[in-house]
Amino acid sequence: MPFLRLSQLLLLPLYFAAPAAAQLGPPPQPPENPSTPDKVVLGKLLFWEEQLSSDNTVACGTCHIPAFSFTDNRELVNPGQDHLFGTLDDANTSPGVVRMDANLRYQPTPDLGLRPQQTRRRTNDIFGSLYQADIFWDGRAFDQFIDPETGLVSIVTGGALESQALVPILSPIEMGHQDRDWAQVRAKLQSAVPMRLASNLPPDMASAIALHPTYPDLFAAAFGTPDITAERIAYAIAAYERELVPDQTPWDDYMNGNTAAMTPEQIDGWNQFNGIARCHLCHTPPIFSDGSFHNNGLRPVAWDGGREEVTHDPNDRGKFKTPSLRNAGLRTSFYHNGFFQQLWPQGVSNIYWGGGGGFADNRDPLLVPLSTIPGINLQNIFDFVGNALTDPRVANETYPFDRPTLYSNLHPFSSNLYGTANPGGSGVLPKITAHMPAIIGEEFQIGVSDGLGGAIAHFGASVGQAPGFFRQGALMNISLPLSQHLTFPLPGVGATDGWKAIRFTLPSNPNFVGRNFYMQWWVEDPGAPGGVASATQGAIIEILP
Repeated sequence: MPFLRLSQLLLLPLYFAAPAAAQLGPPPQPPENPSTPDKVVLGKLLFWEEQLSSDNTVACGTCHIPAFSFTDNRELVNPGQDHLFGTLDDANTSPGVVRMDANLRYQPTPDLGLRPQQTRRRTNDIFGSLYQADIFWDGRAFDQFIDPETGLVSIVTGGALESQALVPILSPIEMGHQDRDWAQVRAKLQSAVPMRLASNLPPDMASAIALHPTYPDLFAAAFGTPDITAERIAYAIAAYERELVPDQTPWDDYMNGNTAAMTPEQIDGWNQFNGIARCHLCHTPPIFSDGSFHNNGLRPVAWDGGREEVTHDPNDRGKFKTPSLRNAGLRTSFYHNGFFQQLWPQGVSNIYWGGGGGFADNRDPLLVPLSTIPGINLQNIFDFVGNALTDPRVANETYPFDRPTLYSNLHPFSSNLYGTANPGGSGVLPKITAHMPAIIGEEFQIGVSDGLGGAIAHFGASVGQAPGFFRQGALMNISLPLSQHLTFPLPGVGATDGWKAIRFTLPSNPNFVGRNFYMQWWVEDPGAPGGVASATQGAIIEILP
């Protein structure tokens, strides 16, 4: 047997229990981070806190939505290594934050301009991670948790969840900005009103805030002092995640003796899954993951080295963590690149019917074509996977899988835009970026991209919108008179390279709360229709308390 960490040895009874007695027990807790109710509810608040991101637009829960098996149903196209959309190396991944420099100013990317960046890989579920070492698709969140502020070992073994919890917060793609550090995160939480942007808070979250109305108060309740540290953030989020055990599936009920919990077709699918189809070798019950890494031949290794990028072992090339199949039927895409959007009849089932994807380099030998095995019924197997492994509490988002409604749920990127854009001489429409929550007394940022490089751009704000009239050659979506009119030269030299982002502090005037303001950009462009200017759509900006 290969070398196993202590935390993995503790899980051997789960992996190798007889099928008739398989049970999904509670996730092991490292002794350095014992769970308490105050710590769990703090972790729940932090998990769903959009203010934990640099621009208040992304929480952990933005990409890990319970009803979709704690994955992301908002996936958009990442153009991959060739930076071209519509080519074979594209992936369906999660939107993060608009790229920001160290001063929190928007900076365009070559692929997306001033639109949210895309993660490299599809958002994975969290269920298998509750029991495993070295998590993420490539295993870079290590079992040993090292405090990033002190460099000291905080958890000797069993701390992969703690390691994972901190990575997105500093990531300049997912939640952070260039050179973000923990002092900046700490300062933001110290002044933030907990869950200020969310609504419909579950009772435990609302009660915690009523008792402890600031984050220092909440940290004091969970840890004894109000100090906010990276280690404590990790401990709290990991404690919350360890409560998310989806152990009330029809399969669990069936294994506990209720023979009517699964349909005859699902029982047949389970028997094949655990028998002639050999699915259990990688998707090992009761976690339905072996905790290891495999290459299914779905893509060329050159497109994503997977586990090899962490271990630097060529034998790991193209390997990715086996995801848990619990609640797989709730997901909207599959594999690390979101390659398929359904389990059956078109999608994941085809890969296993053919014995893996079409790229043989380091493809796992366990992948035997199911088409060659007599008696296989893929429909029953995927009926079992897609339905019998779904916990109804997860599907219905009931406790402990309940959640608040996030600002980003109600206001996705560009959902506040209206009116018509006017193209430049290139024929491309300039785009407005105006999705940050507009909080009274705080900074707000708005940008324009895809304009004529080197041109003069105008930013306008108004108390009303307009039905698209031309003013001095510019298509206006905001009414006159303008309450704000600013003029800037655009960086860039190409026909669509022009961009600009401005930041300003919203007035601390309570009379503004709940009011809408209307903003847009127009860019002087002699090649534009009418020979004067191109213009963006308008954006509706609601001032929040």
